[in-house]
Amino acid sequence: MTVTACAAAVSSFSGLHSLAAATGWPEALAPLLPFTIDAYAMTATRVWLSKATGSVAARRFARWNAIGAIGLSLVGNAAWHLIAAKVLTVTWPIVVLVGAVPPAVLGLLSHLAVLRSQDDEDEAEPLGTELPEHQVAADAGEDDLIEAARTADNAHRAEHGKPITRDELRKVLHVSSDRASHILRTLRNSRDESDNP
Repeated sequence: MTVTACAAAVSSFSGLHSLAAATGWPEALAPLLPFTIDAYAMTATRVWLSKATGSVAARRFARWNAIGAIGLSLVGNAAWHLIAAKVLTVTWPIVVLVGAVPPAVLGLLSHLAVLRSQDDEDEAEPLGTELPEHQVAADAGEDDLIEAARTADNAHRAEHGKPITRDELRKVLHVSSDRASHILRTLRNSRDESDNP
């Protein structure tokens, strides 16, 4: 298994390095193409399979990126072998595509890093779950909202050991961000007053 892995890595590196050189990369920079693609594949695969990845969205995105990175390596090596066999000529679309690999990989991995740092509960809720301000006012009075906010804050403190955030409060109460900020301010003021009579 080790021999096969080493042989595959060396041959893949050689093909992608040669492809970069054939499309105009300076010799000193040509190794960066295989390093970029291999690091991309390894990172995406680790995020996909790691138990530390708590977000389903991050795991799903990482899976598709891992498969895409392996596919990119296959296509890159195949392109180089076709060029070396003089079946394919290096044209401007090939040059553009090979040159676009590093910035595209950087963008995808940056997005993956952001997704991995989030829990599913932090991700954006579906459109339409936030009620309009006038409907909230009609459905619940200010005192009811403050009481609901106090209950949610106590539950959040018990579970996480810290006060509830505005975004979490907005999700629980189904109110706008401005309304959640106002309620949270009122809640904190009332808590400060009770702590300092």
